[in-house]
Amino acid sequence: MLIQRGGLKVVAGLGISGVAAVNFLHEHGYRVAVTDSRATPPGHDQIPAAVQASFGQLDEELLLQAEEIVISPGLDPKLPEIQAAAAKGIPIVSEIQILRRATDKPIVAITGSNAKSTVTTLLGLMAKEAGKKVAVGGNLGRPALDLTKDDPELYVLELSSFQLEATSNLAAEVAVVLNMSEDHLDRHGDMMGYHTAKHRIFQAVKKVVFNRDDSLTRPLVPDATPMQSFGLNAPDMNQFGILRDDDGTIWLARGRERLLKSSDMYIQGTHNVANALACLALGEAIGLPLDSMLNTLKTFKGLEHRCEFVKELAGVRYYNDSKGTNIGATLAAIDGLGAAIEAQGGKVAIILGGQGKGQDFTALRDSLNKYAKVAVLIGEDRPIIEKAIAGTTALLHAATLKEAVEICQQHAQANDVVLLSPACASFDMFKGYSERGHQFVDCVNSLA
Repeated sequence: MLIQRGGLKVVAGLGISGVAAVNFLHEHGYRVAVTDSRATPPGHDQIPAAVQASFGQLDEELLLQAEEIVISPGLDPKLPEIQAAAAKGIPIVSEIQILRRATDKPIVAITGSNAKSTVTTLLGLMAKEAGKKVAVGGNLGRPALDLTKDDPELYVLELSSFQLEATSNLAAEVAVVLNMSEDHLDRHGDMMGYHTAKHRIFQAVKKVVFNRDDSLTRPLVPDATPMQSFGLNAPDMNQFGILRDDDGTIWLARGRERLLKSSDMYIQGTHNVANALACLALGEAIGLPLDSMLNTLKTFKGLEHRCEFVKELAGVRYYNDSKGTNIGATLAAIDGLGAAIEAQGGKVAIILGGQGKGQDFTALRDSLNKYAKVAVLIGEDRPIIEKAIAGTTALLHAATLKEAVEICQQHAQANDVVLLSPACASFDMFKGYSERGHQFVDCVNSLA
């Protein structure tokens, strides 16, 4: 596909993806300018001197001169300066749209409210270990346009709803919405807006993978589009799911064929079984050998801050799920770990709280009731969370994360799990979820 080197491309918003977009466009011979509302935006020192830069406010005059605006995912398209350009008919696109024009190589496109980073990383590893020259990134790790430097034969991209709302006709080789739960409603307005943004991933898609357990993930696509499903139940022929033996052993399965015992995976919990099944379906769609994918599943250790196993102390296992910044992620962690330890009489001691982003925490009630022995509340929105989940389990408060970990240790006994999965943003107490997670790991490691 030829790139048209015509009028001015204006990158709106810098940061990681904005820097990659500026440099990519400049290197490919476009006229490029950049604007950002921040006076010294991150990455301002990484763009070529020849690129016109206007910082300190979004430069509406500059935007109105654009042939096309490349909007960074952190910028809301509803901003008045962006809307003014849109009203003049100036196209507003994402860096993912630029990548789609620039390559004819297949793209695996992965989104969802939760687990997309785990699935993207695991599938990328499966492709690499199967001998593919693969580039992995997007909303995770390296920005999409930076990946073009690798000249890969395959792109595996994690895509956020913010990236997708400015992407059209992605024409992915295979695409999946892993799951849907409330998130980013402050940006998208309501669940319909959020759902619409996510489902743009299926525009002109060649093959679809969807989650049978979540009806919101199944797209409306032409009947001829090949579709593969995964779910935590017995699968129909040629679909992925689980089969249970009489002794309770859980197998990952394709149709009636048992593929791998869930206990043979390094990452544990039913939510990670679902992630593995999603990867098997996506991998099959791009022709990865089944045996190779199963071997990868036995060794993949998961991602930092995503239900990351920290250590076992006195028979209690500690997990860092600091990336659990919304209710859906926390439900997956509670249900996944809770179901895995239930047979041994184990319960979950969970640390919840932070900035709640307007979510409805009553959605946690059933899982807490079923699996939790105590919930320790921290952070700004403790009162809101306490009111929403009162009566489900013992509720305690802690002023610091260290105190919360110590309280959990006091209440936990052998076969229990201590879980940091806050269901909230972290900025009231930390610089971000990674700092929160690292502090949790430090606190756990200092326990006697």
